[in-house]
Amino acid sequence: MRRLKALIYAWISERYMHGCSNYNSLQIRKGCRSKSQSRAIFAKNGVPHAHGLIFFWPWQAHKFAKQHGFPLVVKPNVSGYSRGSYFPINRYGELYKAIFCAKAWWPVTVIEQYVKGANYRVLAADHGLVSVIRRYPPFVTGNGKDSIATLIDNENNIRAKMKLHPTIFPIAKSDQVIKHLKKQQLTLDSVPVQGKDVELFHRVALAPGGVIETIDQNTIAEDNRTLFMEVVKMFGANVLGIDVIFEQGIETSHKQQKCIFIEVNSRPYMKMHYYPRYGEVEDFSASLAELDELDIADQDIF
Repeated sequence: MRRLKALIYAWISERYMHGCSNYNSLQIRKGCRSKSQSRAIFAKNGVPHAHGLIFFWPWQAHKFAKQHGFPLVVKPNVSGYSRGSYFPINRYGELYKAIFCAKAWWPVTVIEQYVKGANYRVLAADHGLVSVIRRYPPFVTGNGKDSIATLIDNENNIRAKMKLHPTIFPIAKSDQVIKHLKKQQLTLDSVPVQGKDVELFHRVALAPGGVIETIDQNTIAEDNRTLFMEVVKMFGANVLGIDVIFEQGIETSHKQQKCIFIEVNSRPYMKMHYYPRYGEVEDFSASLAELDELDIADQDIF
Protein backbone atom coordinates (compact mmCIF):
# COMPACT_ATOMS: atom_id res chain seq x y z
CA MET A 1 0.00 0.00 0.00
CA ARG A 2 2.81 2.42 0.85
CA ARG A 3 4.46 1.76 -2.51
CA LEU A 4 1.16 2.46 -4.28
CA LYS A 5 0.74 5.72 -2.36
CA ALA A 6 4.29 6.71 -3.25
CA LEU A 7 3.63 6.07 -6.95
CA ILE A 8 0.41 8.08 -6.85
CA TYR A 9 2.16 10.92 -5.02
CA ALA A 10 5.01 10.91 -7.53
CA TRP A 11 2.49 11.29 -10.37
CA ILE A 12 0.65 14.12 -8.57
CA SER A 13 3.95 15.90 -7.88
CA GLU A 14 5.11 15.67 -11.48
CA ARG A 15 1.74 16.57 -12.99
CA TYR A 16 0.61 19.35 -10.67
CA MET A 17 3.51 20.39 -8.41
CA HIS A 18 6.55 20.53 -10.67
CA GLY A 19 9.06 22.96 -9.15
CA CYS A 20 7.50 22.79 -5.69
CA SER A 21 9.74 21.93 -2.74
CA ASN A 22 9.15 18.95 -0.46
CA TYR A 23 10.72 19.64 2.91
CA ASN A 24 7.85 18.89 5.29
CA SER A 25 6.58 15.63 6.72
CA LEU A 26 3.24 14.13 5.75
CA GLN A 27 1.80 15.18 9.11
CA ILE A 28 2.73 18.83 8.56
CA ARG A 29 1.49 18.80 4.97
CA LYS A 30 -1.85 17.39 6.08
CA GLY A 31 -2.20 20.29 8.49
CA CYS A 32 -1.67 22.90 5.74
CA ARG A 33 -3.77 21.62 2.86
CA SER A 34 -6.77 23.91 3.09
CA LYS A 35 -7.47 27.59 3.65
CA SER A 36 -9.68 26.71 6.60
CA GLN A 37 -6.78 24.99 8.40
CA SER A 38 -4.56 28.05 7.93
CA ARG A 39 -7.35 30.35 9.08
CA ALA A 40 -7.87 28.32 12.25
CA ILE A 41 -4.17 28.47 13.19
CA PHE A 42 -4.02 32.19 12.43
CA ALA A 43 -7.09 32.87 14.58
CA LYS A 44 -5.81 30.76 17.46
CA ASN A 45 -2.49 32.61 17.53
CA GLY A 46 -3.69 36.14 16.87
CA VAL A 47 -2.20 36.43 13.39
CA PRO A 48 -3.98 39.14 11.35
CA HIS A 49 -6.14 37.59 8.67
CA ALA A 50 -9.26 38.46 6.69
CA HIS A 51 -12.71 37.77 8.09
CA GLY A 52 -14.11 34.94 6.06
CA LEU A 53 -16.35 31.92 5.79
CA ILE A 54 -15.91 28.36 4.54
CA PHE A 55 -19.12 27.46 2.73
CA PHE A 56 -20.78 24.91 0.49
CA TRP A 57 -24.14 26.50 -0.33
CA PRO A 58 -24.17 29.79 -2.32
CA TRP A 59 -26.79 31.35 -0.03
CA GLN A 60 -24.21 31.25 2.78
CA ALA A 61 -21.88 33.43 0.71
CA HIS A 62 -24.76 35.79 -0.12
CA LYS A 63 -25.46 36.19 3.59
CA PHE A 64 -21.78 36.88 4.29
CA ALA A 65 -21.70 39.56 1.58
CA LYS A 66 -24.84 41.15 2.93
CA GLN A 67 -23.33 41.27 6.43
CA HIS A 68 -19.77 42.38 5.59
CA GLY A 69 -20.19 44.18 2.27
CA PHE A 70 -17.88 44.39 -0.73
CA PRO A 71 -15.14 44.03 -1.97
CA LEU A 72 -14.70 40.31 -1.42
CA VAL A 73 -12.57 37.33 -2.46
CA VAL A 74 -13.89 33.90 -3.47
CA LYS A 75 -11.55 30.92 -3.86
CA PRO A 76 -11.53 27.12 -3.50
CA ASN A 77 -10.77 25.82 -0.02
CA VAL A 78 -8.10 23.56 -1.55
CA SER A 79 -6.04 24.72 -4.54
CA GLY A 80 -2.71 26.14 -5.62
CA TYR A 81 -1.20 28.70 -8.01
CA SER A 82 -4.26 30.93 -7.33
CA ARG A 83 -6.42 28.55 -9.36
CA GLY A 84 -10.10 29.36 -9.06
CA SER A 85 -9.52 32.60 -7.10
CA TYR A 86 -11.61 35.67 -7.95
CA PHE A 87 -11.13 39.21 -6.61
CA PRO A 88 -11.97 41.94 -6.10
CA ILE A 89 -15.69 41.12 -6.23
CA ASN A 90 -17.78 44.28 -5.99
CA ARG A 91 -21.37 43.19 -6.65
CA TYR A 92 -23.67 40.19 -6.37
CA GLY A 93 -23.54 39.24 -10.04
CA GLU A 94 -19.77 38.91 -9.84
CA LEU A 95 -20.16 36.96 -6.60
CA TYR A 96 -22.44 34.30 -8.09
CA LYS A 97 -20.18 33.86 -11.12
CA ALA A 98 -17.11 33.54 -8.90
CA ILE A 99 -18.81 30.91 -6.71
CA PHE A 100 -19.68 28.81 -9.75
CA CYS A 101 -16.15 29.00 -11.17
CA ALA A 102 -14.42 28.34 -7.82
CA LYS A 103 -16.52 25.24 -7.23
CA ALA A 104 -15.28 23.84 -10.54
CA TRP A 105 -11.95 23.42 -8.70
CA TRP A 106 -13.24 22.32 -5.29
CA PRO A 107 -16.78 21.90 -3.87
CA VAL A 108 -16.01 23.63 -0.57
CA THR A 109 -15.36 27.32 -1.05
CA VAL A 110 -13.92 30.31 0.84
CA ILE A 111 -15.29 33.86 0.88
CA GLU A 112 -13.22 36.59 2.50
CA GLN A 113 -13.02 40.34 2.86
CA TYR A 114 -10.65 41.85 0.31
CA VAL A 115 -7.78 44.12 1.27
CA LYS A 116 -6.01 46.06 -1.47
CA GLY A 117 -2.26 46.24 -1.01
CA ALA A 118 1.10 44.70 -1.83
CA ASN A 119 1.04 40.92 -2.22
CA TYR A 120 4.05 38.93 -0.99
CA ARG A 121 5.28 35.35 -0.90
CA VAL A 122 7.56 34.88 2.09
CA LEU A 123 9.70 31.76 1.96
CA ALA A 124 10.55 31.12 5.60
CA ALA A 125 12.35 28.19 7.22
CA ASP A 126 12.63 27.38 10.90
CA HIS A 127 16.20 28.71 10.82
CA GLY A 128 15.38 32.07 9.16
CA LEU A 129 13.97 33.79 6.10
CA VAL A 130 15.01 32.18 2.83
CA SER A 131 13.61 34.53 0.19
CA VAL A 132 10.90 37.19 -0.03
CA ILE A 133 9.24 38.31 -3.26
CA ARG A 134 6.47 40.72 -4.14
CA ARG A 135 3.97 39.50 -6.71
CA TYR A 136 2.27 41.66 -9.34
CA PRO A 137 -0.61 40.95 -11.69
CA PRO A 138 0.25 41.34 -15.38
CA PHE A 139 0.62 45.00 -16.33
CA VAL A 140 2.28 47.34 -18.81
CA THR A 141 3.50 50.90 -18.35
CA GLY A 142 2.47 53.57 -20.83
CA ASN A 143 4.97 55.67 -22.77
CA GLY A 144 2.50 58.09 -24.37
CA LYS A 145 2.95 56.75 -27.90
CA ASP A 146 2.46 52.96 -28.06
CA SER A 147 -0.82 51.06 -27.81
CA ILE A 148 -1.42 48.53 -25.05
CA ALA A 149 -1.06 45.76 -27.64
CA THR A 150 2.40 47.04 -28.58
CA LEU A 151 3.37 47.50 -24.94
CA ILE A 152 2.43 43.85 -24.32
CA ASP A 153 4.65 42.77 -27.22
CA ASN A 154 7.51 44.87 -25.85
CA GLU A 155 7.11 43.43 -22.36
CA ASN A 156 7.07 39.88 -23.69
CA ASN A 157 10.25 40.57 -25.65
CA ILE A 158 11.94 41.83 -22.48
CA ARG A 159 10.91 38.68 -20.61
CA ALA A 160 12.27 36.51 -23.41
CA LYS A 161 15.61 38.36 -23.39
CA MET A 162 15.80 37.95 -19.61
CA LYS A 163 15.15 34.22 -20.12
CA LEU A 164 12.22 34.27 -17.70
CA HIS A 165 10.15 31.86 -19.80
CA PRO A 166 8.68 29.35 -19.18
CA THR A 167 8.55 29.97 -15.40
CA ILE A 168 7.27 33.51 -15.94
CA PHE A 169 4.64 33.38 -18.67
CA PRO A 170 4.28 35.84 -21.54
CA ILE A 171 1.21 38.07 -21.45
CA ALA A 172 -1.46 36.88 -23.87
CA LYS A 173 -3.86 39.21 -25.66
CA SER A 174 -6.64 36.96 -24.46
CA ASP A 175 -10.35 37.46 -23.97
CA GLN A 176 -9.77 37.79 -20.21
CA VAL A 177 -7.30 40.63 -20.82
CA ILE A 178 -9.72 42.34 -23.22
CA LYS A 179 -12.54 42.04 -20.68
CA HIS A 180 -10.34 43.39 -17.89
CA LEU A 181 -9.34 46.36 -20.04
CA LYS A 182 -12.98 47.01 -20.88
CA LYS A 183 -13.75 47.40 -17.18
CA GLN A 184 -11.22 50.25 -17.22
CA GLN A 185 -12.77 51.71 -20.41
CA LEU A 186 -9.67 50.65 -22.34
CA THR A 187 -8.90 48.41 -25.33
CA LEU A 188 -5.75 46.88 -26.79
CA ASP A 189 -5.60 49.92 -29.10
CA SER A 190 -5.64 52.45 -26.23
CA VAL A 191 -2.46 54.51 -25.73
CA PRO A 192 -1.68 55.04 -22.03
CA VAL A 193 0.06 58.23 -21.00
CA GLN A 194 3.71 58.25 -19.99
CA GLY A 195 4.31 56.39 -16.73
CA LYS A 196 0.76 55.05 -16.29
CA ASP A 197 0.58 51.40 -15.19
CA VAL A 198 -2.27 49.51 -16.84
CA GLU A 199 -3.38 46.32 -15.08
CA LEU A 200 -4.21 43.53 -17.56
CA PHE A 201 -5.73 41.00 -15.16
CA HIS A 202 -6.68 40.94 -11.50
CA ARG A 203 -4.71 37.90 -10.30
CA VAL A 204 -1.08 37.88 -9.19
CA ALA A 205 -0.62 34.33 -10.50
CA LEU A 206 2.10 33.55 -13.05
CA ALA A 207 -0.14 31.81 -15.61
CA PRO A 208 -1.94 34.99 -16.79
CA GLY A 209 1.39 36.82 -17.02
CA GLY A 210 2.04 37.98 -13.47
CA VAL A 211 5.60 38.82 -12.42
CA ILE A 212 7.69 39.01 -9.27
CA GLU A 213 10.15 41.37 -7.63
CA THR A 214 12.91 40.31 -5.25
CA ILE A 215 12.66 42.08 -1.88
CA ASP A 216 15.82 43.07 -0.03
CA GLN A 217 15.41 41.39 3.35
CA ASN A 218 17.20 44.28 5.04
CA THR A 219 14.22 46.50 4.21
CA ILE A 220 11.68 44.27 6.00
CA ALA A 221 10.35 45.61 9.30
CA GLU A 222 11.67 43.62 12.26
CA ASP A 223 8.15 43.02 13.61
CA ASN A 224 7.23 41.41 10.30
CA ARG A 225 10.35 39.23 10.22
CA THR A 226 9.57 38.01 13.74
CA LEU A 227 5.96 37.22 12.86
CA PHE A 228 6.97 35.21 9.78
CA MET A 229 9.23 33.03 11.92
CA GLU A 230 6.50 32.59 14.52
CA VAL A 231 4.08 31.40 11.80
CA VAL A 232 6.53 28.66 10.75
CA LYS A 233 6.70 27.50 14.38
CA MET A 234 2.89 27.60 14.75
CA PHE A 235 2.57 24.98 12.02
CA GLY A 236 5.60 22.99 13.23
CA ALA A 237 7.07 23.18 9.73
CA ASN A 238 10.60 23.10 8.37
CA VAL A 239 9.74 25.64 5.67
CA LEU A 240 6.59 27.40 4.49
CA GLY A 241 5.54 29.67 1.68
CA ILE A 242 3.53 32.36 3.46
CA ASP A 243 1.12 34.45 1.38
CA VAL A 244 0.47 37.86 2.94
CA ILE A 245 -0.85 41.27 1.91
CA PHE A 246 0.34 44.53 3.46
CA GLU A 247 -1.71 47.63 2.72
CA GLN A 248 1.36 49.91 2.91
CA GLY A 249 4.14 47.42 2.26
CA ILE A 250 6.37 44.91 4.02
CA GLU A 251 8.78 47.67 5.10
CA THR A 252 6.20 48.93 7.65
CA SER A 253 5.32 46.97 10.79
CA HIS A 254 2.12 44.94 10.57
CA LYS A 255 1.10 46.68 13.80
CA GLN A 256 0.93 50.02 12.00
CA GLN A 257 -1.16 49.07 8.96
CA LYS A 258 -3.83 46.74 7.67
CA CYS A 259 -2.35 43.34 6.99
CA ILE A 260 -3.80 39.90 6.25
CA PHE A 261 -2.11 36.52 6.17
CA ILE A 262 -3.89 34.59 3.43
CA GLU A 263 -2.54 31.05 3.71
CA VAL A 264 0.58 28.92 4.06
CA ASN A 265 1.99 26.48 1.51
CA SER A 266 3.73 23.39 2.86
CA ARG A 267 5.17 22.65 -0.60
CA PRO A 268 6.00 26.16 -1.80
CA TYR A 269 6.86 26.78 -5.44
CA MET A 270 10.49 27.83 -4.99
CA LYS A 271 11.35 27.90 -8.68
CA MET A 272 9.72 31.29 -9.24
CA HIS A 273 12.11 32.91 -6.75
CA TYR A 274 14.91 32.40 -9.30
CA TYR A 275 13.12 34.38 -12.05
CA PRO A 276 12.42 37.92 -10.84
CA ARG A 277 11.31 40.48 -13.41
CA TYR A 278 12.49 43.19 -11.01
CA GLY A 279 15.39 43.01 -8.57
CA GLU A 280 18.37 40.70 -8.43
CA VAL A 281 18.35 36.90 -8.51
CA GLU A 282 19.04 35.68 -4.98
CA ASP A 283 21.41 32.95 -3.92
CA PHE A 284 19.77 31.01 -1.10
CA SER A 285 21.61 27.76 -1.81
CA ALA A 286 22.96 27.66 1.76
CA SER A 287 19.43 27.56 3.19
CA LEU A 288 18.40 24.85 0.75
CA ALA A 289 21.50 22.82 1.58
CA GLU A 290 20.48 22.93 5.23
CA LEU A 291 16.98 21.75 4.32
CA ASP A 292 18.39 18.99 2.11
CA GLU A 293 20.12 17.51 5.15
CA LEU A 294 16.82 16.92 6.96
CA ASP A 295 15.43 13.44 7.49
CA ILE A 296 11.77 13.98 6.60
CA ALA A 297 9.15 11.40 7.54
CA ASP A 298 6.85 10.12 4.78
CA GLN A 299 8.32 12.55 2.28
CA ASP A 300 7.34 10.35 -0.65
CA ILE A 301 3.58 9.94 0.03
CA PHE A 302 0.62 12.28 -0.05
